[in-house]
Amino acid sequence: MLDTNNPILKHKAGLLNLAEELGNVSSACQVMGVSRDTFYRYQQRVEEGGIDSRIDKSRRTADVKNRVDEPTAHAVVTSAIEQPAVGRHRSSNELVC
Repeated sequence: MLDTNNPILKHKAGLLNLAEELGNVSSACQVMGVSRDTFYRYQQRVEEGGIDSRIDKSRRTADVKNRVDEPTAHAVVTSAIEQPAVGRHRSSNELVC
């Protein structure tokens, strides 16, 4: 029986525990609304490194190319707060000039 205090992993641990309790993976997946493929991926990760190995395995890293520099971000936020009725096109035109 798997036990974790991490709220993100409780659903995954619950699925694995339910399958063990029922003795039937298909029934557990149907009850939890998860595909069997997902169940077996969870099970494989737990066998490889324990339940805590599930943390941040499937999370993507931030794409830094889509970020703007800090002064530009600050200018956009300040403009949006000062003039909330102005749309994105007008804001863009006013900030560029």
